[in-house]
Amino acid sequence: MTPDSQHIVIVEDEEHLAIGLKFNLEAEGYRVTNFKDGVSALALIQAHPDDVDLLILDLMLPGMSGYNVCEALRGHGWDRPVLILSARTLPDDRRQGFDVGANQYMSKPFDLDELISRVRNLLTHYRPHLNAPQPIVQYAFGKARVNFETFEATCDGSPIRMTQLEMKLLQYFIEHEGRVIPRQELLESVWGLHGQVQTRAPDQFIRRLRKAFEPDPANPRHFLTIRDAGYRFVAEPGDGGGPEREGKTMENDG
Repeated sequence: MTPDSQHIVIVEDEEHLAIGLKFNLEAEGYRVTNFKDGVSALALIQAHPDDVDLLILDLMLPGMSGYNVCEALRGHGWDRPVLILSARTLPDDRRQGFDVGANQYMSKPFDLDELISRVRNLLTHYRPHLNAPQPIVQYAFGKARVNFETFEATCDGSPIRMTQLEMKLLQYFIEHEGRVIPRQELLESVWGLHGQVQTRAPDQFIRRLRKAFEPDPANPRHFLTIRDAGYRFVAEPGDGGGPEREGKTMENDG
């Protein structure tokens, strides 16, 4: 896919910044549409989800925050990359951005060359799921049942509320059941963070998965940390903590 066929939507209420971003990204060959508020951008993407390849999103917007825009899009299944660009710099701001489904987070003021590099990186590594194996829709392990299509999860019959990013991480673990996955691979494949990014986000999210699905989160049996190597998901651990059998992919949930 060439840059001139890729459409970037920018949601930024600072007009001078929005105009500058549009000018520079169009100079790189991208097609760019600017919005001053999240409601308008949300309406466009929901009406034409396949026409937008990347969203650059401010957080402090009139009418609807960037957090809510991102969360609404992910809740409707829109999976294209989202880059948050915000003056909010606290760790909690970044955490909340990733929680609602952002792929990357840049703070203002920012370096233009770095932003263009991140845009190029996100658009290069995103691949529409054409001719790909059918994704897992429903899955069971231990006492858990998960429906990735409806974003519903239960453990021992009790419902569990999960964010889009938590679901994405869980699905990645399931797709690579039994394999040791390095932290950097998770950052690249789940968070969309490429390069030597230093963040403890995977650790925090894995703790949440343990709290939700492990009978004893302090002694996990499904979501394992492999010291100095990464993480491993075990669907049905045997007495030795290793995978006794594969987790069940449910084609029909009767």
